[in-house]
Amino acid sequence: MNTKTIQRRYDLDWLRVFAILSIFVYHSTRFFDPWFWHIKNPVTSELVGLLQNFMTVWMMPFIFLISGASIFYAMNKGGAGTFFKDKALRLLVPLLVAVFTYSPLQVYLERLTHGQFHGSFWAFLPHYFEGIYLGDGSAGNFAFFGMHMWYVFFLLIYCLIFYPLFRWMKGRGRGALDRIADIVASPWTSWLVLAFPILILHLFVSDSGLEFGAGGWPFLYYPFFLIYGFVIASSERLQTNLKRMRWYNLIVSALLTATYITLLAFPALDALEDALADMFWILSACSLLPTFLGFGVQHLNFTNPFHKYASEAVMGFYILHQTILLIVGYFIVGWTLPAFGKWAVIASTSFVIIMALYEFVVRRVNIMRFLFGMKTMSRSSVARPVDAQIAKVT
Repeated sequence: MNTKTIQRRYDLDWLRVFAILSIFVYHSTRFFDPWFWHIKNPVTSELVGLLQNFMTVWMMPFIFLISGASIFYAMNKGGAGTFFKDKALRLLVPLLVAVFTYSPLQVYLERLTHGQFHGSFWAFLPHYFEGIYLGDGSAGNFAFFGMHMWYVFFLLIYCLIFYPLFRWMKGRGRGALDRIADIVASPWTSWLVLAFPILILHLFVSDSGLEFGAGGWPFLYYPFFLIYGFVIASSERLQTNLKRMRWYNLIVSALLTATYITLLAFPALDALEDALADMFWILSACSLLPTFLGFGVQHLNFTNPFHKYASEAVMGFYILHQTILLIVGYFIVGWTLPAFGKWAVIASTSFVIIMALYEFVVRRVNIMRFLFGMKTMSRSSVARPVDAQIAKVT
């Protein structure tokens, strides 16, 4: 694969779609895991909790990795002004919309179902600005990070902090970037090279009070995955090695992840308390990520009508998904169905509603496209039905 001649990385688009759909599945099962969440089913499951642990190993690190790769290509489009204008339009605008529109609704549903507020949404709305919401059941309500949009919030922060580093690596520091990529490109130990800096950081952060985070990882760890994505996208040799070693990486990641899940399922096996499980948690993530990328480079570097539609819809889907899941789940968890039946109804109904809202409310209306961080379109393009779009592509 020649990154100098390919104008768009279709495999990254496909992997981004896969990652966002994984988040949808993850949040659709959160009603049933044994931990605190906005709305809970009366009966929870430890098995669902193990599924959650497996998904948190790789899900958000993978999304930040893809974001880092996207930043590498975005750096070719202009200077700092162009870069931050794009981030303001694509990230800051939908984040502000989240903070002041559907985030209050999510907090309201949590307070209502946990017995912390009684009354209508409109009665709750003035209380939304009382205290800071932290997602741990505390009394604060103002979700300045946009609830599930915390990823966008921190991606903006990381872009501000690391832009000088990224610009340097694309320019004067290109030699250093190439040397780092060559180290990571070691075919048999790339996953271990990725894990090593995070393991070192974990020695200092663990039990230090700095492990506050979301998505299963501390916020201090996500910049590593962002930078890894940038480095991987910069090197043809590295990507070729990931493609060539994809089956080896799959076996390694399967063994490491199975060990991690076993340690969680049987705590007595962890003779070193949490330290051993933490080590395999990090090793599992750093072996799964090159596995996904390797298979993506090999099998997903193509486009078709569905790719074009899905790669544009992915941000809108992500923005809508949790609010719709909570609204639907609020009415479903009280039903007298087995937990799996409730999940099936919640997931399928929410998916249909999300896609209908995206297709008929967001995609076709320019002001909604702007508010959702999408590029606006000409009037005729916005109004054109999906089948006409597909016919044009084919």
